[in-house]
Amino acid sequence: MNRIEELIEKLCPEGVPFLTISEITSLLNGFSFKSNKYSPTGVMVVRITNVQDGYLDYSDMKYYPIELASEYKNYLLENEDIVVSLTGNVGRVAIVDENTPKSALNQRVAALRNLDKNILNIRFLFCYLKTNNFKIDCDLAANGSAQSNLSTEWLKRYLIPVPPIEVQNEIVKILDTFSELEAELEAELEAELEARKKQYVFLRDQVLTFDEEEVPPSNLGDIYEFQYGKGNTIPKTGGDYPIYGSNGIVGSHHEFNSEDSPVIGHIGAYAGIINWASGKHFVTYNGVICTIKEGYDPRFGYHLLMKQNLRELANEGSQPFVSYDKLKSVKVQAPLLPRQIEIGILLDNLDKLVSDISIGLPAELTARRKQYEYYRDKLLTFKELEPA
Repeated sequence: MNRIEELIEKLCPEGVPFLTISEITSLLNGFSFKSNKYSPTGVMVVRITNVQDGYLDYSDMKYYPIELASEYKNYLLENEDIVVSLTGNVGRVAIVDENTPKSALNQRVAALRNLDKNILNIRFLFCYLKTNNFKIDCDLAANGSAQSNLSTEWLKRYLIPVPPIEVQNEIVKILDTFSELEAELEAELEAELEARKKQYVFLRDQVLTFDEEEVPPSNLGDIYEFQYGKGNTIPKTGGDYPIYGSNGIVGSHHEFNSEDSPVIGHIGAYAGIINWASGKHFVTYNGVICTIKEGYDPRFGYHLLMKQNLRELANEGSQPFVSYDKLKSVKVQAPLLPRQIEIGILLDNLDKLVSDISIGLPAELTARRKQYEYYRDKLLTFKELEPA
């Protein structure tokens, strides 16, 4: 019998009470902040986009002037408040901690504040609200045709198992330890993947660097014929051939305009990004069709393109853009065809090693997260106490 089972057997062998969220927390609705008053500094406005799955995302923060504190003083968040998204991807939760800047709650985000620390460990509630069951219940309860909306009245009535505080504390301790170990493993795996990628780039660049007397410099325009893709919009007809835009597949089409070749992002945020498109495919205007010329190996040509810093080339102007002239004039070196084929095979094999790790590591991370979620949900499943 483990520690949790011992505590349950001792403190609540007949089951635990299920209480509504409104019985154990006070619920705070958000304030309708005016976006035209946002400022570079001030109090941080917690919006639905900032509430991610288990954490607050600070990558796109908005601030409200301190001098307008009278407007939002009743909506300031406190340490250990749980915030819940009520619109869009409903049911996502995050918790405010000592590292969270001074913040106020925006509309369509709710905050749950502990009413009695002797009855509820707020981190126990946080763990429970991260379970798959809660997310499913939120999705089922949400309404709205354009986007999902969750009612605060429904949230207030939502039932939570509330075991004795000793049980809650032990569960939080276990899950926090499990979570820390998971984070450490994830960091190790990501560091390993990054190291392998750097190793591949180093080896690729070495293999594609030649003595200029043996392999005189030429231009990319000598190796490739470049042509912008077709159509300013993505075809909607569907079909057997994948559609490539500026950064990968964006649909399917019944026509094709390229085959077994790289596609370079042409304009916008993905200008200079390179994707290899296998088989017949259709390239939109947002992509550049790269047709290998006679006497050059397609896979060698692809790796040669990957060696170039086309992203930097695209960002030379105010609007990211890759032109024919820029591409054609890039200086490269290409040995004779037999050597190209050898290099293409070698770099394909190296790339596959990195790709296999890229596939394997996320799979390992996913397996670990599922293991954590299974264990968490099992720990947070309780027999309900029958009414007296």
